[in-house]
Amino acid sequence: MPRNIKKILSKFGPGIITGASDDDPSGIATYSIAGASQGYGLLWTALLTFPLMSAIQEMCARIGAVTEKGLMGNIKTHYKSKILLYLLALLVITANTINIGADLAGMAAASTLLVPIPKLLAAAIITAIVLVLMIFFPYKFIATNLKWLTFALFAYIAAALVTEQDWWEILKNTLIPNISTSKETLTLIIAILGTTISPYLFFWQASEEVEEIKEEEKEKHKNIIVTKHELKSLREDVGVGMFFSNLVMFAIIATTASTLYANGINKIETADQAAKALEPIAGPAASLLFTLGIIGTGLLAIPVLAGAAAYAVSEIFGWKEGLSKPFHKAKAFYAIIIFSSVVGFLMNFSNINPFKALFATAVLYGLISPILILFILLLANNKQTMGTKVNGKLANLLGGFTLLLMTAAAIGFFVTL
Repeated sequence: MPRNIKKILSKFGPGIITGASDDDPSGIATYSIAGASQGYGLLWTALLTFPLMSAIQEMCARIGAVTEKGLMGNIKTHYKSKILLYLLALLVITANTINIGADLAGMAAASTLLVPIPKLLAAAIITAIVLVLMIFFPYKFIATNLKWLTFALFAYIAAALVTEQDWWEILKNTLIPNISTSKETLTLIIAILGTTISPYLFFWQASEEVEEIKEEEKEKHKNIIVTKHELKSLREDVGVGMFFSNLVMFAIIATTASTLYANGINKIETADQAAKALEPIAGPAASLLFTLGIIGTGLLAIPVLAGAAAYAVSEIFGWKEGLSKPFHKAKAFYAIIIFSSVVGFLMNFSNINPFKALFATAVLYGLISPILILFILLLANNKQTMGTKVNGKLANLLGGFTLLLMTAAAIGFFVTL
């Protein structure tokens, strides 16, 4: 690894991985559909979600770093309703598993655009790679390689730059929201909110901060006390990750708007359909970049999805957990990862449409998000838990607005049904 790139990567922590994993193949499909069906009309959503994502993810990171417990572990400590915890565990593992299945379907379809192999074989190979990586390699190796995979997202920024854009229209639609009351537009806005402010990101962010601290304590042979300097680095890491995530979302909407929408191709259901449709319009370079991005982001997102489910469920039942632990010391934790990945793979044998699977995931995430955001706000303001590192006024303002918005989105989703 070149020394200068290694130095840059070492400065980034869980925030950059979390942000990049948000742009998974299912998210790419959502943004592609938004651009193809609405043109530049929904670019403003990227500007809206950036500060909201940043605020919630920073709270999750701070909770994990200060308490050295994951999000579900903290909820279990302070709110002892077993029914609520079991319900959250069921919803999280179900939603993440469906999301893994949809991501695998998108990656397999994209792989066949590059290499003429059966989709099921491609999905099997990808599943095997993910499981081998997560089970047999130490946390530092996994974290480093996940950081490398974030570079796959530059493919979408490059795709936006190699296609012809109407930059005046882009600026106008970014700064001035044009909210249609049509069922299709409202559903897309709800889907965008669901795929950007997603529960699996909350769990992963908090738990990976704990992993980072444990790794540092192991290396330095002493307990780590989180100082203002560490919290500043944490905020910067989260901020960069969420900015990158929203920039990629912005680029995907712009690319599909300037190509597919501009040429009357408004009905797509999967990310690989968007990649295939780009070639005759924007050229093979844009199509190739789009395809590579689907595969790269999937390899990043699936470990995050499976890992987030494993952290959440393990904390509820008090199982030993963590990617830093070998398999024989955290068998139940790794069993959840294997279960989610394998069931997600088996979904590819069914006739389930990936877009419908994504839609089902959005329903479950829509149910979970407002509940979790409320708990995150309560925990981040709890002086008994956080001491002097509780939320400031701005964090509470953004967090409160996010809670109201996601609650309205959940209600709006059922209204649009």
